Amino acid sequence: MIKSSRSDQNYRLFDMDQIQSVHDSHYSNETVGNYRILKDELPTNYTSIELFAGAGGTALGMENAGLKHTMLVEYDKKAVETLKTNRPYWNVIGKDIKEVPFVGEVADIIQGGFPCQSFSYAGAKRGFADTRGTLFFEFARAIKEVKPKIAIGENVRGLLRHDNGKTIETMIATLKELGYKVSYKLLKSQYLDVPQKRERLMIVAVRNDINTPLLAPKEKNYIISLKDALANIPSSPGIAYNEKKKSFMDRIPQGGYWRDLPVELQKEYMGKSFFAGGGKTGMARRLSWSEPSLTLTCHPAQKQTERCHPTETRPLNVREYARIQTFPDTWEFRGSTLAQYKQIGNAVPVNLGYHMGKCIIAMLENKPNYETMVELRPL
Repeated sequence: MIKSSRSDQNYRLFDMDQIQSVHDSHYSNETVGNYRILKDELPTNYTSIELFAGAGGTALGMENAGLKHTMLVEYDKKAVETLKTNRPYWNVIGKDIKEVPFVGEVADIIQGGFPCQSFSYAGAKRGFADTRGTLFFEFARAIKEVKPKIAIGENVRGLLRHDNGKTIETMIATLKELGYKVSYKLLKSQYLDVPQKRERLMIVAVRNDINTPLLAPKEKNYIISLKDALANIPSSPGIAYNEKKKSFMDRIPQGGYWRDLPVELQKEYMGKSFFAGGGKTGMARRLSWSEPSLTLTCHPAQKQTERCHPTETRPLNVREYARIQTFPDTWEFRGSTLAQYKQIGNAVPVNLGYHMGKCIIAMLENKPNYETMVELRPL
């Protein structure tokens, strides 16, 4: 649960604040009964445009915080069906974002979880023009055309290391060029009311003429266990293991993985991977009731990222996936079972979206709550 780094002497280094947070959460009665979908009853009049909306994790969380969506853009047809099914009053645009004009649109916020897998550079100055042809360019184009007071981008932790840090530098330079103060923070979902060890990078941009601090959610001193999250869960479709794989997984204890098998079975299960380097801790992995889930992927039974139920020998099912991502049980996902897994696995946890939304509202009102928020230094 605690990320480490390496010293020059190759010793593992741990952050004391994280150690204290894990200690407090594991040895506190607060870890029981904390699972809930966070929602404020009174909406605000602040408006938002949601880009790359997916199945609606961020959008629902921000709505729960009190924000109103004027437009949601999503390309995947099944995800569009999911959005329209659950929120028929949302203005969902089911098109490639490259075909969507934003000139004339008005919103206080633009938020988008832009993919960056194919990021490349068109020139040397690393500004707006250098991002052309990427989905970040479309995110930046929407900001340029709408000029919202606040823009929020979110992505995976790996963005910080992408192309030796040049990618995030280019994004920050682009947002500054568009007239925004910018910072970012890596958010650990397991400390933000999400029963999952999932990290998301939150990029915060505030227009230069807006006098307010840049804010991000402050980590809590408790976690939510998988047992708490999956209590009284409704039945749901899911996939199953074949008999051979089930015979291996039957022997994995709760919280264990392939190294808990006898050596001969380790070699049989792992094949050539047995002799490769690295811990490979996601392989043949069974989750634990007492901890948050590992990060959910687009499929619960991929060999590198196994997500086996703590006590039943099967992958997590769709509704369990949704609970872990803090979607309410009433949120319906459209498409095949595998399409539903993909939508949920790609989503930002709803409660994480809620905490982001509360920070956005605090920035718009210039009323930071330092009990639940941290101030970021502009870069």
